[in-house]
Amino acid sequence: MKRLLHYLKKNRKEAILAPLFKMLEASFELIIPLVVARIIDVGINSRDFGYILRMGGLMILLGVVGLASSVTAQFFAAKAATCAGTAMRNDLFAHIQSFSYQEIDRLGTSTLITRMTSDINQVQNGVNMFLRLFLRSPFVVIGAMIMAFAVDAHTASAFGVSIPVLFAVVFAILLVSMPLYRKVQQQLDRLLLSTRENLLGVRVVRAFNRQKSEMQQFGDDSRELYRRQIYVGKISALLNPVTYVIINLGIIAILWIGGGRVNIGMLSQGQVIALINYMSQILVELIKLANLIILLSRASASLNRVNSIFDIRSSLQEGSRILNTSPGSVSGPMVAFRNVTFCYGGSREPSLTDITFEAAAGETIGVIGGTGSGKTTLVNLIPRFYDATSGSVEIAGQNVRELDSTSLRAAIGIVPQRAALFRGTLRDNMRWGKKDASDEEIWRALEIAQAREFVDSREMGLALPIEQGGRNLSGGQKQRLTIARALVRNPRILILDDSASALDFATDARLRKAIHEHTEGTTVFLVSQRVATVKNADRILVLDDGHLAACGTHTELLKSSEIYREICESQLTREEMEKDG
Repeated sequence: MKRLLHYLKKNRKEAILAPLFKMLEASFELIIPLVVARIIDVGINSRDFGYILRMGGLMILLGVVGLASSVTAQFFAAKAATCAGTAMRNDLFAHIQSFSYQEIDRLGTSTLITRMTSDINQVQNGVNMFLRLFLRSPFVVIGAMIMAFAVDAHTASAFGVSIPVLFAVVFAILLVSMPLYRKVQQQLDRLLLSTRENLLGVRVVRAFNRQKSEMQQFGDDSRELYRRQIYVGKISALLNPVTYVIINLGIIAILWIGGGRVNIGMLSQGQVIALINYMSQILVELIKLANLIILLSRASASLNRVNSIFDIRSSLQEGSRILNTSPGSVSGPMVAFRNVTFCYGGSREPSLTDITFEAAAGETIGVIGGTGSGKTTLVNLIPRFYDATSGSVEIAGQNVRELDSTSLRAAIGIVPQRAALFRGTLRDNMRWGKKDASDEEIWRALEIAQAREFVDSREMGLALPIEQGGRNLSGGQKQRLTIARALVRNPRILILDDSASALDFATDARLRKAIHEHTEGTTVFLVSQRVATVKNADRILVLDDGHLAACGTHTELLKSSEIYREICESQLTREEMEKDG
């Protein structure tokens, strides 16, 4: 709640004026029954049409002023709620950006998306309705009771019985329904997760012909959500009929008591109508208040879920030292692993165990091993996407834990396993690597990445439109563009994480040759399961189940490493093996 109040303080004026204008509207609403009573008792009884018209004009005036007050209040409430929701959403997005891969892996992207969209929208709607009703409804209920007792205390005793009973029924229904609404929201989360998984993995679903089973699973989740919503809806649906029964019984009591007092001349007919109107006003406001409490309970649950994300602190504590990797400034190894062990959160076994090696500036390091051997995990420790569980990772002689992440990653070009492009033009995507990159620098990077030929064939140059996720490109084209994007920034460390898996061998060979010729002084990490990709590297790291099984050149490893030789035998011909050996 403190966090929400912090956002509302930025719009303190709107947050104060909204309920005040609503109370002003309510004040005019409380006067209306008295005006109606005067019309009946004076105008109608004496058949004074002039008086009726004057009182009717007063009612219209009160209605117009009340409407203006209501519109003004809703404007201020909407502005305060929208500004608070926008600020919270922006801060949450920035906070998520500070997370390491460890937190993102644990929370899951579907959860984070739900928190930023559905949950914050619930909070925003709750704030909007709270500012509009949290003072108005109690003010009308209390004001109507005071006005009723002012009209006739004896007849108004019906209020003293019906209103407490009404409150008890309303809040009993709320106490039962509020926890159920939280369960509905949890089921909605599961449904969103299922939807997201199916939409992202639609190709896999169709490839394995799993449409029917996935539709069945989605149907089951959807029906469970439907069942829970219907169940809580039935309980909430009791609110209106029960409250109307109580209020109508109260109105009957007013007519019974008031009728007797009218007969003896202690009460006028108009005053009885005023008392009935006040009872009706209380009914309407209590229903509004009940709906507000239900909405606030859902908003509170959503706010707690948003706060749970805000309360998570990144496992990566930002360093303060600025990395300097300019030529001539690095005397030792560019990258060094010192007895590095790494374990993913929630995993009992380490993914990397006691890894030690050094990579000099300008050296090309190949990383090879079987699936799950820890290749990607190893290179993800270099830009500090994760922190080593023990040991240290050093860049230019400095521990990455002590470095400012912005300067660290500015020196590194990364091409991930999964090629990720963004909606916009080709030029926009290339400038992710370097904001002020010139067209000449971009074309040079495209040539090195073997991407210029297909870009020229599109005849749109750097203005080539890229759809979301690069949907209008093939897998090989996306991989080459992501390599070019990393090369645009002319990094001191270049990490190619199995980034040529969609390329044919000839294109892969030309790519590796071009990178070797045009990245002098750059430390290159080639992660691949292809022997052909890493065989010409200055050194090759052979990983096996998270351990550094061997390190050396291709020729050396063929003689000294059984694991590497087995990998080569599965991919190279006997003639190639004999030639390399």
